[in-house]
Amino acid sequence: MSVPEAQILPLECALLVSVRARSENIKQDVKGQRTFNALLFIVGYKVVMVTLLCVGVSLLLALQVGAVTNCHPGCRCEVETFGLFDSFSLTRVDCSGVGPWSAPIPIPLDTSHLDLSSNAIRALSGAMLSGPGYTTLVSLDLSGNLIAGVTADAFSRLRYLESLDLSHNALEELTDGCFSGLPLSEVDLGGNRIGELRLSVFSARGQGRPLSVDASHNLLTAVTRGLPGNPPNIQSLTLAGNRLEAVPKLQGLGLRYLNLDANPIAAIGQEAFAGLTDLVHLSLSGLQELTTVQPGAFHDLQSLQVLDMSNNPRLTLLDPEVFRGLLSLQELNLSHSGMASLPDDILNHLPSLRSVSLGADVHCWKAQKQGQFHRPLGQTKSDHVLTCEVTGVSL
Repeated sequence: MSVPEAQILPLECALLVSVRARSENIKQDVKGQRTFNALLFIVGYKVVMVTLLCVGVSLLLALQVGAVTNCHPGCRCEVETFGLFDSFSLTRVDCSGVGPWSAPIPIPLDTSHLDLSSNAIRALSGAMLSGPGYTTLVSLDLSGNLIAGVTADAFSRLRYLESLDLSHNALEELTDGCFSGLPLSEVDLGGNRIGELRLSVFSARGQGRPLSVDASHNLLTAVTRGLPGNPPNIQSLTLAGNRLEAVPKLQGLGLRYLNLDANPIAAIGQEAFAGLTDLVHLSLSGLQELTTVQPGAFHDLQSLQVLDMSNNPRLTLLDPEVFRGLLSLQELNLSHSGMASLPDDILNHLPSLRSVSLGADVHCWKAQKQGQFHRPLGQTKSDHVLTCEVTGVSL
């Protein structure tokens, strides 16, 4: 018996509806599965990230605990991290005030800064600064001890050392070669008992990196070149508070800063600073015995920009020729000196001068026309005048 067409159509429609319904259910199931999978992925990702974070924190804590655990009793160790994701670390070790010792203090392998100040250390040798951790030192503080001598090999293993503080000890001399081969950029020798400073002790192989030396407040009566050879690359030299009676001969040095404050220098002769063509800042303050500065004393200082001659009470007169050759000088300090007035025609010798201090409270500056503030050094017009001010009142 055949099925009438009127009945076939409803069956087809019902079948079609059923198929569509199943299709929608399948789509929903697929979407649900995808959603579930996405949620599962997100949850799994977060679990993995939290796990990695926990592991990282654990490792970091382990490193820090390890650094503290390896720290010598009485010392303080601080880990500094740097680089991408803090992937590198260096340790600062503070062993100041631990007490007298003769053997090397054990320090972490990655130590970069070591403070051994105030430990009553009396002598230095290579054996005292050797062992794991010492070869990576960049900075070493030995200040405030009782060090009277340094052997030639004392620092021989510190091949990365850049900063060395030997201030406030009992040093009377420096052994030749004690700094040989070190990439030093800063040496502090202040507050010792050194009578003669031989500059050759700072000589390095080749040109060497720029070096700053502080030898203030010693017992210096002489500064000499010492052993023959290449001059050290000293760019900053502080000799304040010593017993120098004359300006030392420093020709050949690439000095940019020189401080001779508070020395018993009574006179500064012609070409006293000969050869110091790179000098930018010269301080001659607090020379209580200074009475004479001869013309031509600053002849070679064509790069000098700052000259401090303050607090020289016995210096009452300066010939204008004293300043000949100072074409780049911008600041001149004569405050609290015996100078009651400026030398005549001082501007003719100081074409780049911008500021002068005189007496107790007189400050003068060069008046310049608008648009001339960027005139090259040495090209300022000679008809410019100084405008002075005393406690807020223009003269």
